[in-house]
Formats: sequence, structure tokens, C-alpha cells
Amino acid sequence: MQNTKAVRYYEYGDPSVMKLEEVPRPRPKPGEVLVRVRATGVHPMDWKTRAGYLKDFMPVELPHVPGWEFAGSVEEVGEAVSGFKPGDTVFGRGSGTYAEYAVAPAATLAHKPDALSFEQAAPLGLTGVTAWQAVEAAELQPGQRVLVQGGAGGVGSLVVQLARQRHAHVIATTSPENVDYVRALGADEVLDYIAAPFEKRVAGLDAVIDTVGGDVLERSWGVLKTGGVLITIAAMPDQAIAEAHGVRVRGLAQLESTTRILEQLGDLAASGAINVPVAATFPLHKVAEAHAASQTGHGRGRRVLIIEF
Repeated sequence: MQNTKAVRYYEYGDPSVMKLEEVPRPRPKPGEVLVRVRATGVHPMDWKTRAGYLKDFMPVELPHVPGWEFAGSVEEVGEAVSGFKPGDTVFGRGSGTYAEYAVAPAATLAHKPDALSFEQAAPLGLTGVTAWQAVEAAELQPGQRVLVQGGAGGVGSLVVQLARQRHAHVIATTSPENVDYVRALGADEVLDYIAAPFEKRVAGLDAVIDTVGGDVLERSWGVLKTGGVLITIAAMPDQAIAEAHGVRVRGLAQLESTTRILEQLGDLAASGAINVPVAATFPLHKVAEAHAASQTGHGRGRRVLIIEF
């Protein structure tokens, strides 16, 4: 069996539990594709899983290779796979992507546009799809007012741009240092959450798309108009609270097939219609630094690991 390099951890803990080591190279099962990974996004779910925050309802088998979103080139295809062949450059969602090689269902991959670098394409695999789903779930119509909580983050920065694609009136919250940045993404109004509470500045909104959770989510109910909708990617939707406020709430389910969405995201990014913000890049052996940076909760866009051996 061939070996390859991957990051994995044997116990939950801080970033230091992650080790770069030799592991058996995965093999694609029927319907899967083996990809030589060139870049992988560092998603909040990665470090929350590593820290053990999710172990009670989403445990992983240890040792665990983290990572979900990536871009690279096809190395091998499994049985019953059509549309991909060795040498194709692809991006999408897989598993164990903090590695030189990773497998992914063919249904969660798309061909990478030549105009996109691997590091630009990698965050679209999960972060981009999540943003797309959130905007779709909000069912935004031209002129409707939507509040994006966390407009500078990985998902939030793409939600702002995708909502503008639908000609919605986009309001976004962010830290003071990112106000100009979020405005440049296309937000019509940018609220510095340090200067004043957002709930004192907006009301009667058609939709809220929450990427933050916690207290921010709890304070978001009251800014919606009756019949408005709250989309959250940072908590479980609470129907009882929604009903008490006379609004709707929706969470997002993981899709079995995302190729169509990825193709549309890839086209938008390749044409320049949307920008894929990359906060910083790190070589794979500096994965602990990448996780520490992601855990701060600050930054513009997604951190990305570059995998070169």
C-alpha cells in the first residue's frame, strides 16, 4: 500500500495535537474520485471538531484527518464515475483534505475554471456552497432588505456578494477595521458592531443571514418584520422562538450533490462577478498556526492551507 502525507490528531485538544505524518494513501470507492490536493480551506468546523466542541453530536473516529473543502487534480476515479478523468483540475467537498491525497464523491466536485487558482477555488467547496444555500433559503427578491451577520468572514463575505447578485439591499455587520472592506464587497450599508448595537439601527427586515450565532443570533429575531426569515449556519434553528416572534427560521442541510452549485460559483468567481476572499495562506506543516488564526474569529475570508510536496 502506498503512503502519503497527512495531518491528523489522536485526541481532542488545542492546535498542537495535530501532527503531519505518513498515512496510507486512500483509494476511491465506487462513485468517488481520488484527488491530489493542492489547497484546502481551514473551516471553523475543522477547529471546533479538533477542540472537541462537537464530539457529543458529531464525533469523529480517532485518529482523524481534518478538512472538507479543497481543490486539486484528479489522480484516480472509482467505478461508476463519469465526467472526471485523471489530470482534470477540480474543486469541491471531500473528507480528510488536510492531506496530499483525499477522496470525494464525484457528486460534490466540479471542474475548476482555469481563471481560478487552487487557493481561490478551495474555499468554494464548502464555504461557497454554504453561502449559496443560505441566500437560496432566504428566497431574496430584488429590493428586499437582508442583514448579514459577520459580513467579513469566510461565509459572510460570499453571502454579501451573492445577495447583491439578487439585487437585494444588503446590510452587513462587521468590526471597525473591516467596514471599508465589506462595503467594497457590495454591501449597501455596513454596521460597525462596536460603535452601536445593530438592533438599535435596523428593523423591519425581510431576512437575516446569521454566520455568528450565540448572542448575535438571539438579538437578531427582533429586527425582522412579521413573516420575515432568519437563516442560521451557526446554531440549530429554533422553531418555537421563531413562532413567538412571528417569523420563520431555517437551517441548512448538507447536500448529497453540489456539482451544479459549484459550477455556478466557479463561473461567477472566474468572471470576476464575485471575489473569493482568502485571509491568508499557510503551508501544511504550519497547520497549527492556521487553526490558531482561524480561532480568533477575525479576518477577511477564509484561511487556506497550501499543499506542496
